[in-house]
Amino acid sequence: MATITTPGSIHIQRQHGRCSTAGRASSNSMRFSTRAVSSVPHAAGAAAAPAPAFLPVPFVPGPDAPSPSGKPAAIGVPKTQQRKEEGKRLNFFQRAAALALDAFEEGFVANVLERPHGLPTTADPAVQIAGNFAPVGETPPARALPVSGRIPPFINGVYARNGANPHFDPVAGHHLFDGDGMVHAVRIRNGAAESYACRFTETARLRQERALGRPMFPKAIGELHGHSGIARLALFYARAACGLVDPSHGTGVANAGLVYFNGRLLAMSEDDLPYQVRVTADGDLETVGRYDFDGQLGCAMIAHPKLDPATGELHALSYDVIKKPYLKYFYFAPDGTKSADVEIPLDQPTMIHDFAITENYVVVPDHQVVFKLQEMLRGGSPVVLDKEKTSRFGVLPKHAADASEMVWVDVPDCFCFHLWNAWEEPETDEVVVIGSCMTPADSIFNESDDRLESVLTEIRLNTRTGESTRRAILPPSRQMNLEVGMVNRKLLGRKTRYAYLAVAEPWPKVSGFAKVDLATGELTKFEYGEGRFGGEPCFVPMEATAAPPRGEDDGYILSFVHDERAGTSELLVVNAADMRLEATVQLPSRVPYGFHGTFITAGELSSQA
Repeated sequence: MATITTPGSIHIQRQHGRCSTAGRASSNSMRFSTRAVSSVPHAAGAAAAPAPAFLPVPFVPGPDAPSPSGKPAAIGVPKTQQRKEEGKRLNFFQRAAALALDAFEEGFVANVLERPHGLPTTADPAVQIAGNFAPVGETPPARALPVSGRIPPFINGVYARNGANPHFDPVAGHHLFDGDGMVHAVRIRNGAAESYACRFTETARLRQERALGRPMFPKAIGELHGHSGIARLALFYARAACGLVDPSHGTGVANAGLVYFNGRLLAMSEDDLPYQVRVTADGDLETVGRYDFDGQLGCAMIAHPKLDPATGELHALSYDVIKKPYLKYFYFAPDGTKSADVEIPLDQPTMIHDFAITENYVVVPDHQVVFKLQEMLRGGSPVVLDKEKTSRFGVLPKHAADASEMVWVDVPDCFCFHLWNAWEEPETDEVVVIGSCMTPADSIFNESDDRLESVLTEIRLNTRTGESTRRAILPPSRQMNLEVGMVNRKLLGRKTRYAYLAVAEPWPKVSGFAKVDLATGELTKFEYGEGRFGGEPCFVPMEATAAPPRGEDDGYILSFVHDERAGTSELLVVNAADMRLEATVQLPSRVPYGFHGTFITAGELSSQA
């Protein structure tokens, strides 16, 4: 393995031999007290991998007014003040109901069902939001950020990254994916880092909880398991029936994905409609509101829609954990016009966080992680691994009239939380899928003694014979956990040579990212340095107007990095071709580890709706 030293205690490794891997990060036994969200992290500990939330509350579409433009209310309102504010808005019946339900929550749900029982690490806030997974407060635009090195002048636009950032301290169980959505954005122009800002996405859920001064909506993963989860659901429904909370405008957190489509930046989690977030002229972020594509979308949409670079169409899925159809596919034309839904028949509701597109098809995973709400009656988690189910992929024409055109191909014992790309190879009647196969498949959601592995894999689906093959792209001697990343977005759905993926070690932290040759398995690793960790690498392709692209890897990688010893955060700019550091942008405040991001060009910003 050759090592190239670069500034800032960062080094690059090109692998040709054996690579050792780090073990699971140790958990932390600390407990939380009531506090306001701040930029000071908790003690370091383990957390779960990035993923969406699910909420077994019926989806209720409805009109959504834009959020207020004023500054958010103070965080951590004292309970006495909170009661006075509630009392001003509630009638006598509602005040009596609120007192009774609060007493039920504290006396029975918390003291009887929850506190006497220990929390699993997958729902323990002392583990899930410790260290740099801890939330921060909002930061208005900070200007003229210090830059070391040189930012390539063609990078003009905004790098935006989504993440989970709980506005209030958890009152019970909490999973990393349960936090309120917060977008971090760095504006770059003409070689300068003009501004940084971070803002909560003003979901209907957050606005209500902020007005009430405390969390009121169920935490989708951290709270909704076992008998206490049933009790918290009943409590939520009772409060809704009394008019204390209103779920009719959505219950989602909008904390996972980001996509820019048809003049709109959309923040998404698969438990709700997307939320439109506008980047202002001064680099700030403001929530426009819950976006239903002008009344066309009446169901939740997953956090990883696919934008076809050739047609401009946006392809998406929607899954339901309660009622059939459990899965639907649809797409939007470049002008935002929605297609008819294609209902995809499934025997049971299934966790489908991601999918893939090719030039002519969508590729839909139907894996073994399923939803069984009845498991809550038995005291367990509703997200379970069904070992009797055979994993499969469905290949459906993009413009299919119905699901009868779908071809299913079995791929036993395969669970891909994320898929990086797919393409067609007509000469062999195969669709090639590139994804990270994760084992144990449900370990993100349920405690496991087994070490989590995420193996970059090539999956071949023969749509003529119905057979499949799999191969690990890296040899066993060089295996490492590769998660969250992307290919050159200009080639999505077409054959690509490279993928840029986070090195998720020691799990769940990200110690660097890797450029992987998907054909040969050759890997070049960019490491952040000791005590420094980041997240998803975002590939920004060279714009043809700047210079003719020299190859698929002609572009730059953007990634937030946090130094846990110094307590500082940066944005790195790395040349994707030679994997050398080009520039470091010093950020004014701590940026927590987060989920998925995108780059919005200056041209796209100028045409925002």
